[in-house]
Amino acid sequence: MLIAIVIPAIPFLLWDALVTGTHWNFNPKYVSGIKIINLPIEEILFFITIPFACLFTWEMIIRRMDEKTINVTWLRMLLYLTLPAGIYFFSIGKQYTGLTLTFLFIANLLDQLLKTNLLYDKRFYFYLLLIVIFTLIFNGYLTWRPVVTYGVEYQLDFRIITIPIEDFFYGISLLFMNTSLYKLLLKKDGDINVNK
Repeated sequence: MLIAIVIPAIPFLLWDALVTGTHWNFNPKYVSGIKIINLPIEEILFFITIPFACLFTWEMIIRRMDEKTINVTWLRMLLYLTLPAGIYFFSIGKQYTGLTLTFLFIANLLDQLLKTNLLYDKRFYFYLLLIVIFTLIFNGYLTWRPVVTYGVEYQLDFRIITIPIEDFFYGISLLFMNTSLYKLLLKKDGDINVNK
């Protein structure tokens, strides 16, 4: 689980550190003031605690629901269009939008290359629904308070309640990558245990 959390956290943390102060800011009223690589410690812990909680949720889902494959090849192909869309939005100054779409493309590609095929697993959609609900609750609180504020010139400025639409793509792509790696590592661990 730790490997599945840390590997995707690295590019996300680099992205986060590079754009803090432009794409978004952290309200000093609500953070401790302890910073590492220009990020509040609370933000760094986000990349550990949220994926851990979500992977725990995924583990509970796969233990209680039977795997059922669904044919959504069209969705895989549609997600590949997020790369040219991301490049377009980035080029017109909507960099947060562009980066989230690009990272969604990467998550989709990773799922295919690793042959984890979460996209074809019906349970994954229940998991995504829970992620969206949790995002509405927790990210909704953080953006309503506001713990996090945004540079609207870098995004579409389309919000669901108080949450920029890009935050949903950001979270989904992070957790998609975490879960793909986790599934791959579970399979490899199972293969090792079977071979013993």
